[in-house]
Amino acid sequence: MAELKTKTTAVSADAFLDAVPDPVRRADGKAVAQLMARVTGKAPAMWGPSIVGFGSYHYKYDSGREGVMCRIGFSPRKGELVLYVLDGDGEDQAADLAKLGKHKTGKSCLYIKKLADVDMDVLETIVRAALARMDAAYPE
Repeated sequence: MAELKTKTTAVSADAFLDAVPDPVRRADGKAVAQLMARVTGKAPAMWGPSIVGFGSYHYKYDSGREGVMCRIGFSPRKGELVLYVLDGDGEDQAADLAKLGKHKTGKSCLYIKKLADVDMDVLETIVRAALARMDAAYPE
């Protein structure tokens, strides 16, 4: 079985965020890190080269594949912030997403170009709900 590429590293999340080239993306990344740290009560850790994660959980698929990943996290990518906070089907999140502001979604990702485009209270609600789902599915 191939080794997982996304695992914790010794790189400082703060140093990683300080090195984000775009000043808006850097500030937004730091703001999301503060939000997720406050919600989780956990310090940020780097997962792979570009994901800032909070907490961890162990998963095991029916296929036997297993690993450890962050409970919630984000990546300040060049074009947008990618938040790993969606549940995959989105039905229970539709109302919050409708109130969030300008964003896009993928299966489990929330894409935001600038935090100025979204309602931060709604974003916090989404992050809290994501953590609650993880806590229910993977108790610490």
